Amino acid sequence: MVAFASGRWLDHATEAYDQAEWTFELRPTPFAQAGPEIYSSKFCQFALQPIVDTSTGLISSLEALVRSPSGGTPQELFNTLRPDHLHIYDLKTKRHAFELAAAIGVGHTNLSINLLPASLTNNEYSVDWLVEQIKEQGLKPQQLIIEITEEEAISHFNDFYAALKKLRSAGISVAIDDFGAGYAGLAMLAKFQPEKLKIDRQIVTNIHTDGPRQAIVKAIVECCSSLGISIVAEGVGSFNEWSWLRAAGVNLFQGFFFAKPKLNGVDAVNWPVPSNSAAASANP
Repeated sequence: MVAFASGRWLDHATEAYDQAEWTFELRPTPFAQAGPEIYSSKFCQFALQPIVDTSTGLISSLEALVRSPSGGTPQELFNTLRPDHLHIYDLKTKRHAFELAAAIGVGHTNLSINLLPASLTNNEYSVDWLVEQIKEQGLKPQQLIIEITEEEAISHFNDFYAALKKLRSAGISVAIDDFGAGYAGLAMLAKFQPEKLKIDRQIVTNIHTDGPRQAIVKAIVECCSSLGISIVAEGVGSFNEWSWLRAAGVNLFQGFFFAKPKLNGVDAVNWPVPSNSAAASANP
């Protein structure tokens, strides 16, 4: 075990894993590879990135990340849009995410999609449309997780809250994405208490060397534990980041350390595996 803290932040020291006690296994996933022909239009494509539970060795869900029609970056896609078309486009792209999930044989695995808050509130039928689209692909609403980005301000909270109630009534779960990087923060967490909270990569990066951010994450873990909210650490890029976060009580992880997003498919996952009995007894 290794304790990561220094100076006046020693109170936040966490006994994390020693990398020498671990090996890594690159395991293929059971999903098929699709292609752009599976989409109903040339609207866009999607890349999938797994969110993994390293305590069980299972994929918790797949996040569908939008790409341009040629498979390029999201920015390349959004640069072609008029500002007044952004939210309807944001909503309509989700049909393609559902088409991809069906094409790769997602089975019972959950699917996470990102939505801007106004994409839900600008159209009173947005939730009904999402439910209809996911059922058309042979999936269940209970498999769907809507990630609401914290980077866009919520200007009509009553409408937003009504949309969230409708999502939950349909069986759809809600997550706060990019927590710690946007507008709402703890106020958003308190008001609608999502099923999941995703800690932004700006907090996660080099967390094992940063006392103030360690204190923040520990407080988030304690708060979410009390509220029954699952935590996902985004942007995990190294063993030490994973090790500290896992020891601090985070179970779900997403980032290049485990698997990169893959266009129209799911990449193999790099799983940490204890290499001796001492590491095994640490309950990874």
